[in-house]
Amino acid sequence: MIPKASPTSPVRLDQYTLGDYTPGAPLWQQLLWYGLGAPLFRSYSLPSSSLKVWLLRRFGAQIGQGVRIKPGVQVKFPWRLQVGNYVWLGEGAWLDNVAPITVGDHVCISQAVYLCTGNHDWSDPHFQLRPAAITLESGCWLGARAVVGPGVTVGTGAVLTLGSVATRDLEPMTIYAGNPAQPLKTRHIKGESPRPAEP
Repeated sequence: MIPKASPTSPVRLDQYTLGDYTPGAPLWQQLLWYGLGAPLFRSYSLPSSSLKVWLLRRFGAQIGQGVRIKPGVQVKFPWRLQVGNYVWLGEGAWLDNVAPITVGDHVCISQAVYLCTGNHDWSDPHFQLRPAAITLESGCWLGARAVVGPGVTVGTGAVLTLGSVATRDLEPMTIYAGNPAQPLKTRHIKGESPRPAEP
């Protein structure tokens, strides 16, 4: 027997609506993506990155050159995805882009990374959706199973280590770890001069 909902519940999920939010594409495009595009895109039987890039572009994504996409990658709405040049998308990465995701050049998104662009307003009795875009600036690296939350910008060259969770912006050329992610040290690239100290 299914228990009845408590009349004193602080939230009313039975009254949940999307409000002003829209998925950003006509219904036919959404159905075509969910029914054909998305299953084909994440399939292990379609190993070619170039075919995956072609498919994303057909559904409205802006994708640069030299992009590598491993099997099992999931993209919720390709029309809300912009990816620069020479980006790597690791196996099982999940780009949950109810709001736009923008990825700069030379970004590495490792295995099973989760990019979450939607949250809910816990103070709203109807638990309304709160979408917020994610930006990954050029040269940053998200380690395997890392999570980036809504509205976060990962700065140029920043590193989010294995299994870490970014709930706030990450400064450029800084290595972060933990949940929530905390800065550990500055990232130095071999052969480059260290950045001068801030005055």
